[in-house]
Amino acid sequence: MVTGKHIHIVKRQGHFEVFDQKKIYASVYASCLAGQFPKTKCEAMAEVVTNQIKKWVDNREEISSEEIFKQVVKFLKKEDKGIAFLYETHRDVS
Repeated sequence: MVTGKHIHIVKRQGHFEVFDQKKIYASVYASCLAGQFPKTKCEAMAEVVTNQIKKWVDNREEISSEEIFKQVVKFLKKEDKGIAFLYETHRDVS
């Protein structure tokens, strides 16, 4: 867990944002819901992936949103390929 420091995310448009784990949770949860999975599975999946991403970004000061996206997809594919597909394609239409 990151404490006392901010990890800066380089967004696709080139601006910076502070890492917000709630965004990872929400996007994974939404992708899971889009697949008509039960809310309990969506919550569990979002929690697992969010925790994995938090560990992955630890000790970094700057990272691109693209790198985070790829890691989320990688973690999702290990958990559920269908949800990973929904996550990937949701971004393409956003």
